[in-house]
Amino acid sequence: MNKTVLLQDLGHKDYKETWDYQESLFKGIVDTKIKNRREAAGLETPNYFLFVEHPHVYTLGKSGDMDNLLVDEKVLEEKGAKFYKINRGGDITYHGPGQIVGYPILDLDNFFTDIHKYLRFLEEMVILTLAEYGLKGQRSEGETGVWLDVGTPFARKICAMGVRASRWVTMHGFAFNINADLGYFDLMIPCGIKDKAVTSLNVELGKPEIDMQEVKQKLLRHFEPLFDARLVKEKAPA
Repeated sequence: MNKTVLLQDLGHKDYKETWDYQESLFKGIVDTKIKNRREAAGLETPNYFLFVEHPHVYTLGKSGDMDNLLVDEKVLEEKGAKFYKINRGGDITYHGPGQIVGYPILDLDNFFTDIHKYLRFLEEMVILTLAEYGLKGQRSEGETGVWLDVGTPFARKICAMGVRASRWVTMHGFAFNINADLGYFDLMIPCGIKDKAVTSLNVELGKPEIDMQEVKQKLLRHFEPLFDARLVKEKAPA
């Protein structure tokens, strides 16, 4: 089993370009697994972890409801935002500047074949990171992602998650609000969950801006032991 995970920070990148890149990495792993099964080739499957920051964009999962986008295309255009229907689970999600988006593209045969466990570990990575900032991140029963003040009238989501998996290979991932413009969340019903607020790390800490690179390092420091993985930084493609 290959426990090495190739880390690429894509910087600021268009959502569709990143989606296409994810698909290419995903397909490469799946194709290798098919070859191994058909030909007993014994080839090692790679694993990837992509960081990216997207321009304003709304994405709707395959089980999502279009009614959860509260504005039309004209308003999105005025706001400088794009919209895509995509092949992950979950409902509607916003990505934009000031948000850390992480896409682990892992062959879970290298780690454990349990999607529920995979999602809980991603949540735990964020929960442990929040704890380093003095915040108590929590899970909300029946709702994937990480929240604050669960079970109170002040419950608010700080990290959304939505994944796709095929042949135990994952793609898509999480969106962690760090310095996000929360006004963009008003244009949708986040994750299709009504009457729940959204927040950002800088808001919770009462600071104008949080160091994004620092947060990334904390996330990765928790990812490695949770997944028993070894991260190796790799230059992102141009």
